[in-house]
Amino acid sequence: MKLHSMRTVKLIAGILILLLFLAIHVLNPEFFPCLWRMLSHGDILETAEYIESFGTWAIFFSFWLTLFVNALGFPPAIIFSTANTLIFGIVPGIVLSCVAETVGVTISFLLLRFLFRETAEKIISKNKTLSNIDKYSGKNGFTVMLIARMVPYIPSVLLNAVGALSSMSLRDYVISSFIGKFPSTGIEAIIGHDAITREEDPTRLIIVIIFAVLLIGGAWWYQKKHLEEPER
Repeated sequence: MKLHSMRTVKLIAGILILLLFLAIHVLNPEFFPCLWRMLSHGDILETAEYIESFGTWAIFFSFWLTLFVNALGFPPAIIFSTANTLIFGIVPGIVLSCVAETVGVTISFLLLRFLFRETAEKIISKNKTLSNIDKYSGKNGFTVMLIARMVPYIPSVLLNAVGALSSMSLRDYVISSFIGKFPSTGIEAIIGHDAITREEDPTRLIIVIIFAVLLIGGAWWYQKKHLEEPER
């Protein structure tokens, strides 16, 4: 009875997601065609112009659009993070992108865990190696996800799935994703911004890289201290 009820809930969740896409299409029939055209072209300037066309609502639309893309896990978020820096400035654009991306990957995490974690647990329980990896992710997931999020150009959909299907806690996932996205998003956005505007200011990029190194070092120290605590 419990299994049947869970399947029903998952079916309802799937239907609601489809209805959400349908509602978006009904409210704005041009949204999906425009989004597909921008993504297929990969034109950051065109994307920035499209976002700016919403006027005073541009920042809200950009936030929602960045969130939506990261919840799907594709395409690369660099298109939107770079567009945000062109429209709102480097620092505001990076902050906006990081917050929106974190909300997006959190939604993806919750959906994937709800829909597939139960199946993953059954598969993991039958394999000792997978079981050990799952236990490791529960204890060390914060550091692993933090470092992984810091690496530019790693597909977000891969990290979303790994986090959701592992035993990593939601709290560790959200915090590590939020902190880890600042260096990677900053590096991607600054490189894209400077390439388009033909500006060359290595100082900003150096600061972001130093920040990333400090975060990795801090995460390593925190994890080492955390693992040593039970032995005391």
